[in-house]
Amino acid sequence: MGANCIRDLLSATLTDPNFVLRPYNTSSFVLIFDFMVINLSKEHSLVSNWIAEIRDTEIQCDRMRFRRNLERIGEIAAYEISKTFSFKKVEIQTPLGIALSNVMDEQPVLTTILRAGLPLHQGLLNYFDKADNAFVSAYRKHDKDGSFEIALEYLSSPEIGNRIVIISDPMLATGASLVKTFQYLREEGEPKQIHIVTAIACTVGIEYVRRNIPTATIWCGDIDDELTAKGYIVPGLGDAGDLAFGSKIQS
Repeated sequence: MGANCIRDLLSATLTDPNFVLRPYNTSSFVLIFDFMVINLSKEHSLVSNWIAEIRDTEIQCDRMRFRRNLERIGEIAAYEISKTFSFKKVEIQTPLGIALSNVMDEQPVLTTILRAGLPLHQGLLNYFDKADNAFVSAYRKHDKDGSFEIALEYLSSPEIGNRIVIISDPMLATGASLVKTFQYLREEGEPKQIHIVTAIACTVGIEYVRRNIPTATIWCGDIDDELTAKGYIVPGLGDAGDLAFGSKIQS
């Protein structure tokens, strides 16, 4: 089933004579109908080490190391996502002749949710260094009874119609902020592909995204199953924004 899922995802590009398809280990894929979730830790790669460090209360207090680990996860996600893109053959002039090389057919739009998403976004940008970028301000606005709503106050985005959009947010908890961000983005155009990159996802949030963005692919560093009544992932890692940039006084 995993192989069929990949073929379905790439069906639009497989007929392109310039498209290069690389082998991909399908054991990290979880298929929910036509919805894909890729757990980057499942193969016990370096991502597993970085996830362990950003969870560890003794290590995560080093803000620079915490940010760098999120950045590394973003870099690995970018590399893996690039395998799903279409490539074209171009002639490259070298000092000694002409080389026939495969290069990406198009650049994605990298989108992140301020402020917590910035390190993950930087990792993606390190690899997709020619990409366009979009930034969204989305946060939980808490009420006195403990409930919250998602507030959106800022959007800076290029044209995203018929483009590949990669949205990064380190924690996919309830999925509410991510879905609302996507709905906000869609006012600027309809993307042709949606990739979501997160360090830690909760199964509750994954299901919510599946219902609201059924064409998305989620790339996550690890998956937890529990969510508290206040919408925090357990065991999770805490508040990614505070760990990366310091605590805030706003509730």
